Amino acid sequence: MSDRIIDRIGGPQDLKELTTDEVVVLAAEIRDFLVTKVARTGGHLGPNLGVVEITLALHRVFDSPKDRILFDTGHQAYVHKIVTGRQDGFEMLRSRGGLSGYPSRAESDHDIIENSHASTALSYADGLAKAYALRGEKRWVAAVVGDGALTGGMCWEALNNIAAAKNPVVMVVNDNGRSYSPTIGGLAEHLSTLRLNPGYEKVLDLVKEQLGRTPLVGAPLYEVLHAVKRGIKDAVAPQAMFEDLGIKYVGPVDGHDQAAMESALRRAKGFGGPVIVHAVTRKGYGYRPAEDDEADCLHSPSTFDPETGKPLAPSSLKWTGVFADELVAIADERADIVGITAAMSGPTGIAKLMAKYPERAYDVGIAEQHAATSAAGLAIGGLHPVVAVYATFLNRAFDQVLLDVAMHKLPVTFVLDRAGITGPDGPSHYGIWDMSVFGVVPGLRIAAPRDAVTLRAELREAVGVEDGPTIVRFPTGAVPADLPAVDRVGPIDVLLQDPDGRKDVLIVAVGAMGHIAVEAAARLAEQGYGATVVDPRWVRPVPVELVGLATAHRLVVTIEDGVRSGGVGDAIAKTLRDAGADVPLRDLGVEPDWHPHGTRPELLADLGLTAQDVARTVTGWLAGIVSAADR
Repeated sequence: MSDRIIDRIGGPQDLKELTTDEVVVLAAEIRDFLVTKVARTGGHLGPNLGVVEITLALHRVFDSPKDRILFDTGHQAYVHKIVTGRQDGFEMLRSRGGLSGYPSRAESDHDIIENSHASTALSYADGLAKAYALRGEKRWVAAVVGDGALTGGMCWEALNNIAAAKNPVVMVVNDNGRSYSPTIGGLAEHLSTLRLNPGYEKVLDLVKEQLGRTPLVGAPLYEVLHAVKRGIKDAVAPQAMFEDLGIKYVGPVDGHDQAAMESALRRAKGFGGPVIVHAVTRKGYGYRPAEDDEADCLHSPSTFDPETGKPLAPSSLKWTGVFADELVAIADERADIVGITAAMSGPTGIAKLMAKYPERAYDVGIAEQHAATSAAGLAIGGLHPVVAVYATFLNRAFDQVLLDVAMHKLPVTFVLDRAGITGPDGPSHYGIWDMSVFGVVPGLRIAAPRDAVTLRAELREAVGVEDGPTIVRFPTGAVPADLPAVDRVGPIDVLLQDPDGRKDVLIVAVGAMGHIAVEAAARLAEQGYGATVVDPRWVRPVPVELVGLATAHRLVVTIEDGVRSGGVGDAIAKTLRDAGADVPLRDLGVEPDWHPHGTRPELLADLGLTAQDVARTVTGWLAGIVSAADR
């Protein structure tokens, strides 16, 4: 029988039966558990090491799932999963059929939202609290929000409404000075200053004690000094700001002091209205390799050596790295190039530009809408901004791209990392929507490079556009081998032609699907069918040269790693219809759905987007066309 406390925890109720000393031991065991498990699977390590005591305190003070505990962003919910009966699932964390890396309603009643985009939990909390109030249910809502998430506008919209509603909502600000990278912005400066001045209340008490001993002038002078001190306090601390909104403020609290966290949460719960509990923590706390990692405190490592924190997988050329190098090279040549990122300078590659040209790169925090419109302002001011974000996150700024950038025909380049099926992070992080969502924006050009060479070339072409916005999108992970063109038709690369000149099918491959298309064409040749494979390079607007290529073949097939509805296949079909081209078209892509997490190869296989699947499907279509022609 194990003598570890963690093995006795099957649910939150078990936590309530522990002594304070036992909870401290449990926290250490959880950190060991996290390091051991995440070292094997990869995942979000640093954020979870930083919220151990906060999570334990929440579950000891509140009664989940009756009381609702929300995490913003959801990747800091591993500890929550551990104490709600999901320890065994960590063997397959973020793997096919295993635990999600985020809260999951299908996994547990303790998970109510599956949010994994930042700055949303307070809005959920506002709505939940209002619903419980209207239904007459006495239930608490507690939300953990990072100081990085507070750089997002949704948080402040939610705070305004939470304050007005006056419902019992406890908001734990997990203040570690970081989101992915160090948190930036005015609020971050306030919080940072407060962290550097933890003793100001003690100083105030000392002044009061000493002046109280002085007759006549003591008390009046103290009141004056107290007023001055209050002014200083308001300047450096956020409590005045929150309390002006009507939200009670508790803190700052040492977020790694278990007793202090529980005490603060009990006081907040007893208040009966909206309360901010300001917890100061360290990302990666308790694991030296994470604490010493200046870049992101091992925010989201792949598999690593738990003794050293060093990655196990050999380094390879990554899409992000190719973009980062080329952007700096372009910036060396053009003084008008500036970079923008939304709290992800390292993961998107903007960090390299920041290092060389710090005055020409901006981290705006978790604020994609602001990033897009600020980029519009930079463009109006004569610069060419390159906004680098994950593909899934640009969805949040559709209105700004449409009306603030495109309507003004401004030269802004959006670089979308992790486009398409990205794998372990699951449906909220798949970048499958961009070509469909942004394909309706007038004047917007979308490029999809297939390898390192085309990424460099298409990025340069994008920043050369001066009469409207551009998007360059690419997947995550290692860059495949170069796939050179054998011919060029206008802007279109021809990747493969049938050596015997047969033109049974034109396969239009979008970006990273180029390699799969070429392999599928080889399989088709074995079945006696001749295929031409082309890469449009720029998929929006559709190159007109595709019409001529299409009409020279019996069938057109498009392959993309975005959603089919409104995707590139739809756009090409419309172009062919408008041109009066009578050639049939079939599109292969991602069905619009919430596809489960897994590796990219596993998911592409599920979706029928492997070379073998494509060849088999196209063979069936061609057989039908040939049979119909023979009748």
